[in-house]
Amino acid sequence: MIPNLLPRDGIARYHGPIFSEQEAWEIFTRLMSTLPWQHDEVMMFGKRIVTARKVAWFADAGIPYRYSGTVKQATAWNVEMAELKGRIERLTGLTFNSCLANLYNHGGEGMGWHSDDEKSLVRHAGIASLSLGAERPFAFRHRTSGEVLSLSLENGSLLVMAGEIQERWKHALPK
Repeated sequence: MIPNLLPRDGIARYHGPIFSEQEAWEIFTRLMSTLPWQHDEVMMFGKRIVTARKVAWFADAGIPYRYSGTVKQATAWNVEMAELKGRIERLTGLTFNSCLANLYNHGGEGMGWHSDDEKSLVRHAGIASLSLGAERPFAFRHRTSGEVLSLSLENGSLLVMAGEIQERWKHALPK
């Protein structure tokens, strides 16, 4: 079994690359041209902000995604996303009903400290994060102790978060 990166209060399993370097770049290139990328809109400090990053939301029929004061309507799974979903489900033994794809164009874009703890998400459910493209730093920070754990997400790698991690830890993709 893949070891838990966290010392307590949640589960974070880093599988490392699940695709060869060549296969990961091929998937990245296909998704860049086939996903319906749109700039994300969020509510911050009472104002609607359009982010530099782009997103694409996929889900089973009838599943919206609510976060940061906005509601995202999903696109039906396309062939590429359905194949990735199936591979990750077989590898992890988990079932996923949705995917928020995030596109960070360069290392100057990132995501600050947050938890994926929206009320519309199933409590303690697994969240899989597949990284494609350039290697990026990723960090966890415990909400009470302030302890920080960092790792590098490699091209084609998979990180799975589950259990009480969203309640006890925040995570970030530093610029």
